[in-house]
Amino acid sequence: MKLIDKNVLTIKDVSEYTGFKTSYLYKLTSSGIIPHSKPNGKTIYFDKAKLEEWMLSNPSTSLSDKQIVASTYVSTDSQKYRNPKKKKTR
Repeated sequence: MKLIDKNVLTIKDVSEYTGFKTSYLYKLTSSGIIPHSKPNGKTIYFDKAKLEEWMLSNPSTSLSDKQIVASTYVSTDSQKYRNPKKKKTR
């Protein structure tokens, strides 16, 4: 069965899928960083969907996305600071 067709992966499958060494994967599992299952207490299995979710967690915003947000802020939010309403004095 091809790796792409599997829903449940072994540690070797995950190593091939992610490019991580198996020793590093064992470290991630023992520290509870990567989601996994040990139904018989020894063999480690991974849910492919949970693994992919974990791999995509903590995304980083690209420079172009940051520039879009900054230019949007400058063109909209900063307008209220350029012409503040004057308070009436008695």
